[in-house]
Amino acid sequence: MTVKQLRAFLAVARTLSFTQACEHLHLSQPALSLAIKGLEESLGGRLLIRSTRSVRLTPEGESLVPLAKRLIAEWDNTEELLRQRFTLQLGRLAVATMPSFASNLLPPALRVFRQRHPRVNVTVHDVINEQVIEMVRARQVELGLVFEPEATGSLTFTPLFRDRFVAVVPADSRLAERARLGWATLMTRDFIALQRPSMVRRLLEQQLQSRGVTLPAAFECHQLATVGRMVASGLGVSAVPSLCIAQMQELGAVCVPLEDPVIERDVGVLTWNNHELSVAALALQEVLAETIRTPRLTVGR
Repeated sequence: MTVKQLRAFLAVARTLSFTQACEHLHLSQPALSLAIKGLEESLGGRLLIRSTRSVRLTPEGESLVPLAKRLIAEWDNTEELLRQRFTLQLGRLAVATMPSFASNLLPPALRVFRQRHPRVNVTVHDVINEQVIEMVRARQVELGLVFEPEATGSLTFTPLFRDRFVAVVPADSRLAERARLGWATLMTRDFIALQRPSMVRRLLEQQLQSRGVTLPAAFECHQLATVGRMVASGLGVSAVPSLCIAQMQELGAVCVPLEDPVIERDVGVLTWNNHELSVAALALQEVLAETIRTPRLTVGR
């Protein structure tokens, strides 16, 4: 039983005329007769009784009419729904992103995406870097926005930009007047760190330990916004990815380029290996590539 056969049957059942049905379907009489015959053979019995003067439905044909109407309606609705999704007139997309990206760089990209595709709904899971990786690996989301993982395995990482860590200091500190800071100078002040297992914390510790330096933590917290507030309040200093510069400045802190060592890491999009992304996911990935730029390092007072 095919959709074409059901449409042919309904056209005849509605008009009780092969001639009118042919005109409606733009089919020849032989083609229409063949479709009806194929449907009857598929179902195992006659649906129509046709004479030289009239056409009428058998009892089985009458019982098929409402069922066929429902099947055709569901088919048409499914076809339209998929067409809307393929043309981004309708859809849903789930992405996971580390909080620093979610609160700083993602909103402007989502604004552009929404302007282009207003009927595609996006769910954003702002979780720590490690959870983003696990959500992509478990196929709970199509896209993950993360620092480059040390090992990708079954995943593909596509870089968007290289992030360089910056110092965060109180606005009234003498350190805020410096054009750049070395780690040795920064570490003379109380350090405010993100709690483990934060990827930011891990990157800092790995880089400093490679130089025989232990990261001291006078204060620890979970959120970058809390780090910014604590620094702005004069409790100490910190170091954050440059993608957080605007956020730190809004909170009242000052950012200064860090060196000796320079700590850098690629930020990008994580997807499944050898898996075709949905049209909506591809569209968002395109917007991210267009809108995300390396955060400016012209910082300080």
